[in-house]
Amino acid sequence: MRRLSLLLGLAAVLPGAAASPAPALPAAAGGAHGCLPGGNGYLRARIRGAMNLDIDWHNAEIECDGGPRPDGSGLRVSFAGPRHADGRRLRLVFGVGSVHEGRTGRALPTNLTVIFEGEERLFATRGEDHCTVDELRQERLGALGGPLRSWRIVARGFCTSPASTLNSDARILVSRFDFAGSAVFADEPRDRPTQPKT
Repeated sequence: MRRLSLLLGLAAVLPGAAASPAPALPAAAGGAHGCLPGGNGYLRARIRGAMNLDIDWHNAEIECDGGPRPDGSGLRVSFAGPRHADGRRLRLVFGVGSVHEGRTGRALPTNLTVIFEGEERLFATRGEDHCTVDELRQERLGALGGPLRSWRIVARGFCTSPASTLNSDARILVSRFDFAGSAVFADEPRDRPTQPKT
């Protein structure tokens, strides 16, 4: 999640993106660690506008990450696609509001950020009223109990308004998406008892 936070922080410093179309993303190079241990992670999305991409990523060719939003208002799920030979790759980050650990949800407001890593190119919807998760469910992974709990997050949705670059000179519309990724939740740290002075 630290890497994801750093990438999202790029939104404050990246220059605007050019509007030229990008080539289709290549197949996996085999260097990814994979998304879910059960092999059932994926991301599918249709992107049109400054970029025209039809994404159909499977578990072995992607990396996924997720957990609660920093303010606790929902989930954040990230997918990084196959890496190009020169290090470039595409990452999609979904910030899904109004849902919490272990819960299902419908018609959930969603923020979307699309990052072209290695190209200094970032598109964001800048608000939760542009995309919607139609349906979301969570399936428990691994052992029950413990301070860390992992979930398989399965969702589908769409965007009605485009994501734009920071200076709004280019736009893309993710007209539909569906995914299965992961999210990890941790117990809140307990306050340490104060030690008596000696």
